[in-house]
Amino acid sequence: MPIHHRRLLTAFALSSPLYLFLNSNSHRDDPLRPPISALLRSYVVYSMCSIPALVDASPRILDTFNAVPGLREAAHAFVRVTFFNQFVGGDTAAGTLPILRALRNANKGVLLNYAVEVDETHPTTSPHKRLVNEMITAIDAAADFEDSLQPDLGLTTRPQMGRRTWVAVKMTALLPNAHALINLSEYITNARLRLQKDTPEAGIPFPGCPRSGDLDVVLSPFPGVGLEPEDVRELKELHDDLVRICTRAEERGVRVQIDAEYSWYQPAIDALTLSLMRRFNAIDTEKTSPQQPLVYGTFQAYLRRTPAHVKLALADARKHNYALGVKLVRGAYHPCEVDAFYKKKSNGSKTLNGSTLTSRSLSISPDLVPPVWSEKKETDDAYNECVRVLVGAVRDDISRSRAGARCIEGKGWLKSLWPRDPTKPSTKRANIGVLFGTHNWDSCRLVLDELVDAGLATRREEGGVASLEEEVVDRVAVAQLYVRRTESRTPFVVKYLPYGALAEPPGN
Repeated sequence: MPIHHRRLLTAFALSSPLYLFLNSNSHRDDPLRPPISALLRSYVVYSMCSIPALVDASPRILDTFNAVPGLREAAHAFVRVTFFNQFVGGDTAAGTLPILRALRNANKGVLLNYAVEVDETHPTTSPHKRLVNEMITAIDAAADFEDSLQPDLGLTTRPQMGRRTWVAVKMTALLPNAHALINLSEYITNARLRLQKDTPEAGIPFPGCPRSGDLDVVLSPFPGVGLEPEDVRELKELHDDLVRICTRAEERGVRVQIDAEYSWYQPAIDALTLSLMRRFNAIDTEKTSPQQPLVYGTFQAYLRRTPAHVKLALADARKHNYALGVKLVRGAYHPCEVDAFYKKKSNGSKTLNGSTLTSRSLSISPDLVPPVWSEKKETDDAYNECVRVLVGAVRDDISRSRAGARCIEGKGWLKSLWPRDPTKPSTKRANIGVLFGTHNWDSCRLVLDELVDAGLATRREEGGVASLEEEVVDRVAVAQLYVRRTESRTPFVVKYLPYGALAEPPGN
């Protein structure tokens, strides 16, 4: 094979987070040389993905094949050996274990994600209780894998630092009708319009920022008027299930990351996430282990609110004494958000062959402009602003931690002469944890530059590999496709690893 073709195929294969598993027998010698079979599969998959007409027609093609016995099995076999094996880690959480081991051998962590999306056209068909149990199963699989790396440690001595197999949770999949979340979001949005005039949250674009009382309509013994009883029942059940998931995660030492979704769900998701953070990330001054937050919320930089939201979230965490968990991403639903917003503004009407058709928009934004930035540069600028703010918060937290350690290690006037050894892990709990989700190298470079400028990382040479101390990696990670410019004992890079069956079992 000509060398330039080999380099092209290698670039395709390395964009898959599974390439290390596919090359698990040889990656220690040369992780940049996956097998030819993986390269060819990557080339075929990405070539097909580069044809817009084929991508648009693929659901109809698969539906047609699924309706014909014989073709259905052939279609499933083709999808499994191409797209499924390229992008999905396995049919079950336990089935991802070989990939977890291969990635950890390369000093990479994993964010496990059960690949399920809400079907807004059939909202009542979601097997939500099975999915809640699947979250528990994923937590146990992640914990069992981490425990296997330190088999001599028991439950009571399990450290929270260094455990880099986390689990993502998508709220819309965990209740029978995702429209209950929309109804709660609309209730919260209307309440803010009435009460927010002189608050710090005033003027922040939709979907705004969560407040302490957002869940009162659901969790209060005497819920207020504004939601249907069925919505209240389902949302209470969702809250209880989320508490159950987080309780299991706390017991097993596994971080939980709450996915962000469309803006019409987000006020409700924010309210539930805030409630979980205040409960499970509460700072216990009696604990001295350098734990990260248990629950992480997702902040989407393409939302106009996000720079202000990040700053208010940091202030709320300090005020209410809990550790803030942040996953910062750009966002995944920009075209849908813009389309839904303008569809709402036009009352969902459009003209087709001279006739006016009407469809209901899911957007609930009361603003005059869409909730997302109109230009990519604006999203990039917002993301970078949040990077700087969050790295600054990490720097301040580590400074506080080190100062606290000096007060413990030194007594009286001796404490000023007895500085803490910065190479040793902190003796105080981390009050912030940040997962920077990005495949943009400029953003990755910015994260590393900010860590170096803040004194939280050192470089061997200008633009070279950044070395990170344990107390930094306890608080910061990057979720991206591939990076080779960091070194740390605990994985600094976390791979997003979806898993799930190619087809749902009958009855689900």
